[in-house]
Amino acid sequence: MFLRRCERRKNGKRHSYWALVESYRTAKGSRQRVVAYLGELKPTERSGWAELGAHLSENTKSRQPQLSLFDPPLPTTAGEDDEPVQVRLRDVQLQRLRDFGDVWIAWGLWRMLGLDELLEREIEAGREEISWGTVAAILVLARFCEPSSELHIEEKWYRRTALEDLLGVAPEKVHTDRLYEGLDRLLPHKETIEKHLRQRFGELFELKCELLLYDVTSTYFEGDMEGCPLAQRGYSRDSRGDRPQVCLGLVVTEEGFPLGYEVFAGNRHDSTTVQTIIEALEKKYGSLGRVWVMDRGMVSEANLKFLRDRGGQYIVGTPKQMLRQFEQHLTPEDWTTAQEGVEVKLVPAPDGDETFILARSADRRAKELSMHEKFTARLKAGLVKLQAAAEAGRLRDEVAAGERLGRLKQQNWRASHAFDVTIKKLSPPVGKQHLAITWQPSAKFGDWAQLADGCYLLRSNLTGVDAATLWRRYIQLTEAEWAFRITKDELSIRPIWHHKEDRVKAHILVCFLAYAMWKTLSGWMCRAGLGDAPRTLLYELAKIKSGDIVFPAETREGVRKTIRLRQVTEPDAAQAVLLHRLGLTLPKRLRQLDERAQM
Repeated sequence: MFLRRCERRKNGKRHSYWALVESYRTAKGSRQRVVAYLGELKPTERSGWAELGAHLSENTKSRQPQLSLFDPPLPTTAGEDDEPVQVRLRDVQLQRLRDFGDVWIAWGLWRMLGLDELLEREIEAGREEISWGTVAAILVLARFCEPSSELHIEEKWYRRTALEDLLGVAPEKVHTDRLYEGLDRLLPHKETIEKHLRQRFGELFELKCELLLYDVTSTYFEGDMEGCPLAQRGYSRDSRGDRPQVCLGLVVTEEGFPLGYEVFAGNRHDSTTVQTIIEALEKKYGSLGRVWVMDRGMVSEANLKFLRDRGGQYIVGTPKQMLRQFEQHLTPEDWTTAQEGVEVKLVPAPDGDETFILARSADRRAKELSMHEKFTARLKAGLVKLQAAAEAGRLRDEVAAGERLGRLKQQNWRASHAFDVTIKKLSPPVGKQHLAITWQPSAKFGDWAQLADGCYLLRSNLTGVDAATLWRRYIQLTEAEWAFRITKDELSIRPIWHHKEDRVKAHILVCFLAYAMWKTLSGWMCRAGLGDAPRTLLYELAKIKSGDIVFPAETREGVRKTIRLRQVTEPDAAQAVLLHRLGLTLPKRLRQLDERAQM
């Protein structure tokens, strides 16, 4: 669900409000519907922060960030605002406009997760001018707010944000050498950071870790990558098989909160990563009571045996061809409704050690039937052309005809068995025709498509659990897929421009931390009734700026001085609703600077 800003005119006035919108799938494609309209809240209603804070235990209440966490210090002396001065209004200026709202909430999320304290404690201090924990914060906040390169951070992004006021680091001190070294200092603490985030997520959101979702994606490089052995060519999820890549294995909870990840060589098959990731996670968090959910690309008998030998439980997908072994169970009887449009049934394994779950989806069936019809029509049109070429005498060689038929089936592989094709050499030729090409629809293919389209097969070693529950647990794997989509699209993990292996791993760690912040904000928004898509919220808060109001003034004693007030813009009515629901109050003034004084 996501937020949509709406505007309307009533009685000559423009009114802004928010609607909570949900996307859902139909047989005709994706559709959207309004779930709720969000307006002003009563002061007595609980804010999102109050709802989130209610889940913190007593021993962690002291770590609950208060509103002052998000406010920069106000270095003002007592009574300075009460001093009366005369101001020349025509000389008032607005200077030093900076992006404030998005970096302000990002800095709050960083501190809410306790990453500031963790890195200050873990990264050994030396003679550096700026702590490496602060440099890491700049890298992650930039990835969260406006993903780009370290050079972009130095030359453009940091200079136009209000982080100088929030962090106390001048723009000229944020340069690529310092940022690159910050990556080097951050990487050795990956495991400590993962353990800390697991604990903090549990405190904030009552995290459930019984169901673990594991999936693999890839991200590609720009450059030759000769200095990075992990960069290899392999199956690319980004359709960039021409570039070297690395594979990224990510483990998330059923709510999508990240628990850990590993980086693998770009040519490594998904199934070979399973045992590595399981051992790594069990080393950090233990092995008892966990159910692993993985898609069919991870499944191999060796991996399932590995899990069973360790007392592990699993729900996994299976290859499509395995569905044929259960053809007798695809009959219309004994199906249970798991949700609207989805039916499931349990099929015990012959040996009794596992349970297979058959599922069929009406939407998926309509989609697959449509695809089969499209590819069948294409294949038929290709066969007509092939036959015409043979009859005209342009195609005379059986081998060449077989090769053309093979290419045609490869291009239309979903319907490759839709026709039984015969290629026969004519002896003697009939006029110009040397080959006879005939075909007829395959009855087996049509019957199987009608029976199996929309169906898929799962397997599990869980006992005493009904089919609908097992299916719902498996479908949670979409949370891992969404994690990759957010990391790639919203946080721009691809392409990778670093060429050193450690820098590549550090870059991925920064993206992992930015995703942890993203999920924290998403969970916070859910508590506040604002959906679970932070992009709209960040876009709105990014419109809130800070700037200096500069004006010449004169005191009663005749002292002339220039006063600079560093203020934050007032949110509009719609932005105020979002802040109110999150339980946040924007600071009004960051600081006051008396630049000069003269008699």
